[in-house]
Amino acid sequence: MISDANLIVGMEHGEDAGVYKLRDDLAIIQTVDFFTPIVDDPYTFGQIAVTNALSDVYAMGGKPLTAMNIVCFPVKKMDIAVLRKILWGGLDKMQEAGVLLIGGHSVEDDELKYGLSVTGVIHPDKVLLNRGGRVGDSLILTKPLGTGIVSTALKGNVADEALVAKSITAMTTLNKTAAELMMETPDVHACTDVTGFGLLGHAAEMIEGSDVGMVIHASLVPFFPGIREFVEMGVVPGGLHRNRAFRKSIMEINPDCPDWMVDIFFDPQTAGGLLIAVSRNHGEDLIRKMHDRGIPEAAIIGEIVAEPRGRIHLV
Repeated sequence: MISDANLIVGMEHGEDAGVYKLRDDLAIIQTVDFFTPIVDDPYTFGQIAVTNALSDVYAMGGKPLTAMNIVCFPVKKMDIAVLRKILWGGLDKMQEAGVLLIGGHSVEDDELKYGLSVTGVIHPDKVLLNRGGRVGDSLILTKPLGTGIVSTALKGNVADEALVAKSITAMTTLNKTAAELMMETPDVHACTDVTGFGLLGHAAEMIEGSDVGMVIHASLVPFFPGIREFVEMGVVPGGLHRNRAFRKSIMEINPDCPDWMVDIFFDPQTAGGLLIAVSRNHGEDLIRKMHDRGIPEAAIIGEIVAEPRGRIHLV
């Protein structure tokens, strides 16, 4: 194990990014993320990939500053104009975030991939981890679930345009405003972004091996309307089943919670929302501010509890 006295967050606990202290009042956040297209339009894919990559910095309470493109491109099979549109979409989203593109690297690959390495900054004493929720904390989710299911339905040509549009809007919405409001709120104790492990997978990371548990109220969790039918038809990504199999041992699921809904909560997300643990006294106020600032589906979906320790009770 490589260690350093200035390393605040490394690889030990599966945090969203690495954090290294430069001086007493400044630390850098570093993260990297890239993936294959999940939509047909290259410009939109570029926007989604950048939104997703920046999210790890926002989840830790930081401000992303610079980024470098990561590109894998099938030069012999695909028109270079496609890559131009991807990079254009990504650059537009970086400019919206106030992030400076300073370079990158590309390789020839049989499969198209795009993403970023990102560097951000934060005060060393203000770093938010995915653990640290306290008994009584409210749990806030800032975006609706279902992007993995919608992407799978899109590939199968069974998703309608309105649903796809809702999913794309969610995946291209930066977590910037949500993170800024979170950092202005007292007594925020933990945060993570909901991505490939799904809501319940990332929630599990927040309480795994700890002395607290979690209750999630299924009826309060926002998700895209119309995706129930896809789940019941089996139009779901393979990652959903892997997520559920991996975390089912720490779940206590109320019999009244339907199976299709549990599947949605394990759906792997792309550029998903933030999952925030904040003191109950400030939770409602934070929700009001988010709604006022254009995050309409942000919701309190549960709470941190003393028992059952290290487990999630879905009610």
